[in-house]
Amino acid sequence: MAKKLEITLTRSLIGRPEDQRVTVNTLGLRKMHQTVVQNDNAATRGMINKVSHLVTVKEIEA
Repeated sequence: MAKKLEITLTRSLIGRPEDQRVTVNTLGLRKMHQTVVQNDNAATRGMINKVSHLVTVKEIEA
């Protein structure tokens, strides 16, 4: 089974730099408390690392 990541936007994007806003949008998050499921790979992990102070991540088996 492949690992997946459940990513939730927990902090607001108001007042954040443009690169962080773009990164959050690229992850598929548009609203506060929205949750998306992404594949666990290096690219996704890098994006999460960049905005780790804005999101909550949970590993799931899918």
